[in-house]
Amino acid sequence: TSFSTPKKKKRDDGMREHVTGCARSEGYYKIDKKDKLKYLNNSRAFAEEPPADTQVRNPAVNGMRSEQRRLLSSFTGSCDSDLLKFNQLKFRKKKLKFCKSHIHDWGLFAMEPIAADEMVIEYVGQNIRQVIADMREKRYEDEGIGSSYMFRVDHDTIIDATKCGNFARFINHSCNPNCYAKVITVESQKKIVIYSKQHINVNEEITYDYKFPIEDVKIPCLCGSENCRGTLN
Repeated sequence: TSFSTPKKKKRDDGMREHVTGCARSEGYYKIDKKDKLKYLNNSRAFAEEPPADTQVRNPAVNGMRSEQRRLLSSFTGSCDSDLLKFNQLKFRKKKLKFCKSHIHDWGLFAMEPIAADEMVIEYVGQNIRQVIADMREKRYEDEGIGSSYMFRVDHDTIIDATKCGNFARFINHSCNPNCYAKVITVESQKKIVIYSKQHINVNEEITYDYKFPIEDVKIPCLCGSENCRGTLN
């Protein structure tokens, strides 16, 4: 029953030929260091060699890329610039912080330089109707909440950020603000976004004009700017 084991052959590339035709059926076996080094050197040289097609510049591809850049620049200057900026704001939010303000209570401050005419932050809250806003305002007074953070979008819709909102509700009023609020439409939904009116430095407080309607009961303004009106309304 004894038979001689067939001698393992070697291929032209230095690797041993599998007798059964499948490496998994032959189990594990050792490879000489010389053969291993030869195989590693060949594979390394193949990996370092760049493909032939990447060395040739394709003018059609370059033309498409330049066309895309031209279209993007034209979109940025059109009426769709608000949508593009809003998408950028979603993926790359501005670095902001809230802390004690010399104007009133808490305030929002920039942690990075912000250029002029940039989206700073979206005013986030619950969209409610005017009737609900009146009911909530009275309830907040009964609960002892001194400030209600409601922002009017249009005649029918108000954003309430008193108990459900983001850092934008801490922005204080100023008669000489460095930002302004703007209503934009994104996917048929109106949103309030705070834009930078001018260049904003690091640690500078972000402010905008509340533009409250004129009322008999005046709310004093504490912004301290040179052209302060004295009241918010």
